[in-house]
Amino acid sequence: MPAFITYNTKIRQTMASLTCTKFTLLAAAAILLQITGLSLFVFGFFPIRPALSGVSGPESFRPPSASCDSFEDQNFTALHPDQLKSLYQVLHYLGLDHVGHLGGRSSILMGPKLQEMDEVIKMIHLSTIQTQESGHGRTLLVVVSDHGMQNNGNHGGSSYEETDSLALFIGPRNSHASATDDTINQVDIAPTLALLFGVPIPKNNAGHLIVDLFHPIEDHQLLRVLELNSWQLLRLLQAQSTDSTCGSFICQAVKKDYSSGLDEYEGSLEEISSCLYLDAAALHRSWKSKHALRSASNDDLLCTVLAYSEFLRTASKQLSHRATDKPIGLLASGIMAMLLSCAMLLGLLFKLDKEIYPRREPSLSNLQIYKFQLAEVLAVVVMVVIVLSMGSSSLVEEEQYLWHFMTSTFFLVLLRQTIQSTKGGDLSNLLNSSMGNGNRTCIQLCSIAVIVISLRILRGWHQGGVNWTHLPDISKSLEMAGSSCIKSFQLLSVVLVISLCLYALSSLWSKSYIIIVIELSYLCAGLLVLQYVIKYQGSGIAASDNDASLAARLIYAFLVMLTTGTVIASPWVLSFQNSHTDLQDLTSNFQSMDLSLLIKDSLFLSGTTYMFGWCLLQLLLQQPVNLMPISLLLIQILATIYYASHGGADVKQWIEIAALYYLGMAGHFSLGNTNTLATIDVARAFIGISSHSTVLSGLIMFAITYASPMLALLSMVMSISMKDINPLREANMGQLFKMILGFPCLVPLALNSLLLVAYTIILLLMRNHLFIWTVFSPKYMYIVVTTVCVLVGVLIVASTVTYIICASVFLGRRQYKDHNSCVNS
Repeated sequence: MPAFITYNTKIRQTMASLTCTKFTLLAAAAILLQITGLSLFVFGFFPIRPALSGVSGPESFRPPSASCDSFEDQNFTALHPDQLKSLYQVLHYLGLDHVGHLGGRSSILMGPKLQEMDEVIKMIHLSTIQTQESGHGRTLLVVVSDHGMQNNGNHGGSSYEETDSLALFIGPRNSHASATDDTINQVDIAPTLALLFGVPIPKNNAGHLIVDLFHPIEDHQLLRVLELNSWQLLRLLQAQSTDSTCGSFICQAVKKDYSSGLDEYEGSLEEISSCLYLDAAALHRSWKSKHALRSASNDDLLCTVLAYSEFLRTASKQLSHRATDKPIGLLASGIMAMLLSCAMLLGLLFKLDKEIYPRREPSLSNLQIYKFQLAEVLAVVVMVVIVLSMGSSSLVEEEQYLWHFMTSTFFLVLLRQTIQSTKGGDLSNLLNSSMGNGNRTCIQLCSIAVIVISLRILRGWHQGGVNWTHLPDISKSLEMAGSSCIKSFQLLSVVLVISLCLYALSSLWSKSYIIIVIELSYLCAGLLVLQYVIKYQGSGIAASDNDASLAARLIYAFLVMLTTGTVIASPWVLSFQNSHTDLQDLTSNFQSMDLSLLIKDSLFLSGTTYMFGWCLLQLLLQQPVNLMPISLLLIQILATIYYASHGGADVKQWIEIAALYYLGMAGHFSLGNTNTLATIDVARAFIGISSHSTVLSGLIMFAITYASPMLALLSMVMSISMKDINPLREANMGQLFKMILGFPCLVPLALNSLLLVAYTIILLLMRNHLFIWTVFSPKYMYIVVTTVCVLVGVLIVASTVTYIICASVFLGRRQYKDHNSCVNS
């Protein structure tokens, strides 16, 4: 068994500290506050509003209900989506945007690029004129910009310069529509283009017609397009309102004159929109009756147009408010709950650190204190840098570079500290030092070297993010080399994971012969995975193939039963080692030494089971090119645990847990994951599933996406087993739980809580940002699921440790009583 770290603490001093019961209750309360606050914020920021499903069809040309009567267009023919595509052509020019980013709005390149775009528009417009003159139809040229730009070239915010955009409609030569300089909303373009094309308005459109673009047009046609737009908005309002038909609307407001330019009704937006539509529909019916008798006047037409326009503006405003308005009270309550939860977790973590590692006054002769404060400071700096980067959309898109850089820097600092721990910081002194200290330092140096080299390889395995995915990386090189090269790396990865698993379990051979049975079981599981990799991965056989699905389900079942059975049976199996102990020695030492060894061995066996079972599962689920990164992540984590186990009291436990957490987050991006939804591997989520199952495929998708963070969390069981709990023999059961589980549970929870709270506040501040739905919201979804991953991982660690300690204490007391009865007899 590897060496153990000894807690540098005075147990008698910790007895007077926070009790385990209070500690557990405060941690549980913090977790519940976090979950409650997160739920409040999510439901407030992402409200589930009723929407109309499907696409628009013939119903768009019919009134939304029988009480809102109007004529029906019987001549409408629905167009297939492929036919709709033939009605338009989209050209997206990015040169002007790039020029602005390079030098801002006043760049010397801006003028020539604008002239170039003028020539492009002129060329297209002349082509449309020639097409019209040749009798091949009419063309509408629409020139729009998706955003504005600040003077320094940035965009994406909510300032006037960034949201001020162009909308230029160039119609046929004989069009008499006058040039206007009005302000419109971007949502108004969709219904306008739809009716100009003569196709249905999208069902969930929230905009209203740009009426000026329809001139010249006959009176009945103008009222018809206004009516169609009104029907579409009314349907959407009904879907989001408790009133299902316009016949149930009640108007009790005072009517005003349209010509005054004021609202016709006073009241809430819902009341105003309901009354305005009923009034517009009544005026339209009156106009049609007079028009049939040829008695309709221009005033009648103007009143009807103004009534429809007023309803459309009010309804569009109401729908926009429903989509953008946030319940401030709900959001504030959620953020305050998460802030309180974060403060509680950080406070508990600080309290525990102060109890286990009492502070000493620094002095000139005590340089050891300063040396090892550097890693502590950097562990905090990593989170500060990550939090500060979240306010930039570009850094959110390329977050993987920050995690790789900060994690590598963190381990290089640990390397520096290890070198400084030698006499005078000179590596040559290792030869002159004592054998024990020299070997320990050499092991630490080798461990960090393995970690840093693995980090560099994983950094270059995938070029993630958005802007640099086109650059070459290791995965692209392997794919270009062919399937045989990838298959070789797959086989090497599987063999490496199996070998590490067997080597780790071999350290427990002397404890119980049943360990050999467990070792053989994992060898069988590894061979099953190896067979699946050789036979099905990269062979062109679909994951849903019957034979492949059956093989995958067999591996699932085998791994679940093996892992669960080993964890449950570990203390019972290893307790039989005491049967060969000398009776007198056992009577005197069992309650201290043997009990601690039983707990450590059981935790080591359970941690090994978790880690290698999870890795074998990932070798089955991950893309073929990602199997080597899985084995490298495993090597990194084992090397980190090995480094800390040979660090004595110099390496604080919370530093080790933070290092494992950072490796898990950096490894998340090393597997090709990003903060965009496009990198989620949906196809492999159906491995072993013959029919669609949202729950099962969702669980597999979660396992694939969060393979690295969950591996880091599960490894904490093995990390706990490497600690020497002998000094805790004087503590009660509560103190035992607190000392063993404190840091492994609090550190991941506190670090994740910092990220969650910080990004929640940033998301609220960026709610009007142009990239709120394309960059910031997807990232928040990842953070929420990461929170779920951390909670699940911590729950597994806490449950496993609690079970093993309770089972070991029970077995110890029972065997101690049995041996005492034998001695008395």
